[in-house]
Amino acid sequence: MLDRRESPMSLDAFFAWQEAQAERYELVGGVPVRMMAGARNVHDDIVVNVLAWLRTALRGSGCRPFTGDGSVETLPGQIRRADIGVDCGPRDPNALKAAQPRVVVEVLSPSARDFDAFEKLAEYRTMADLEHIVLVEPNAAEVRLWTREPDRTWAETRLLGLAATVSISALGIVLPASEIYDGVTFPNRPRLVADEPDESAG
Repeated sequence: MLDRRESPMSLDAFFAWQEAQAERYELVGGVPVRMMAGARNVHDDIVVNVLAWLRTALRGSGCRPFTGDGSVETLPGQIRRADIGVDCGPRDPNALKAAQPRVVVEVLSPSARDFDAFEKLAEYRTMADLEHIVLVEPNAAEVRLWTREPDRTWAETRLLGLAATVSISALGIVLPASEIYDGVTFPNRPRLVADEPDESAG
């Protein structure tokens, strides 16, 4: 849902406006966009699992996980809210966006599947400090991991099954899939992870 305005909002104006709103928004092309609400239990269970594991794994490292209430600047003047992120920058208690986001995690939902998997992913790849992008399938044990290589390109790994591990090498930690899906009962629904569009086709 767009809150259309005569001129694009600046980051400062957006954050000041957001603090007065009851719902969460992203800033896209200078326009506030209301985020979808009402995630299924399986989505929430996975988010809680990953946050809890990261909080323990990163204790004492100088990096901290943040929730979807936090934000990242993907493009100049563009604000997105990942389900989970890791910020390794200076901790300002009054800041409204991550200072140095190194990892973002998105748990797919039916309504935002293609957007999270393709459009948002493309924006995340442009972020200078970001080292890992994790996309989690909620209907089966499947994770897609993108890791930034030394030459600044991105390498993708598809991980299947509860025995798989997600190597977040930039932070020196390895997240077991069994921790991501701990206590999760998979719904009887089709998987949401999809292959990226074939740009050579057509």
